[in-house]
Amino acid sequence: MKLVSLKTLINTAIVSVSLATTALLHAASLTPLDGKYAIDSAHSSIHFKVDHMGFTKVIGRFNEFEGAVEISEKESTLVLRIHTASVDSNHEKRDEHLRSPDFFNAKQFPQITLNGPIDLSASSGVKAELTLLGVRKPITLMLEKGKEGKDPWGLYRVGYSARTTIKRSDFGMDFMLGGIGDEVEIVAFIEAVKQ
Repeated sequence: MKLVSLKTLINTAIVSVSLATTALLHAASLTPLDGKYAIDSAHSSIHFKVDHMGFTKVIGRFNEFEGAVEISEKESTLVLRIHTASVDSNHEKRDEHLRSPDFFNAKQFPQITLNGPIDLSASSGVKAELTLLGVRKPITLMLEKGKEGKDPWGLYRVGYSARTTIKRSDFGMDFMLGGIGDEVEIVAFIEAVKQ
């Protein structure tokens, strides 16, 4: 029986711990593999929630959007375009009003955009620029990373959920502020595919 020296055992343990730590850090990281990722709108959704006269919250969503994220060590970028005419609050008459100049003004402003350089390693949230009704403002997205890896068809995917709260009045949307809340919570569940 061959005896292994204590030094060899310690060195083996150090290498094993280092490899395990590296794997765990990558798994816990918000940053996926470098490359361009297209948002898969069929497996993603964007929702908003706003107070209605203090009685309850009204929830809505946008049914049409597209975008991409470019990931690199130097700088990552995000481009997301949301089609305002696709707003859906599960009430046709209200949705028509939401598309009007009182709210999203979909004819004049057909898109809401979220873009800019992003730092996925930021622990305090990801900074981005939101443009709504032609007004551009910085916002902070709180991200939670989901799964990352190949799907059964061999496509490399990554998932995120993102939350932020904005004041709609900051963007000039001030119709009925006394009855409809100013603060709007936005939640997105995004799945993106590496190109």
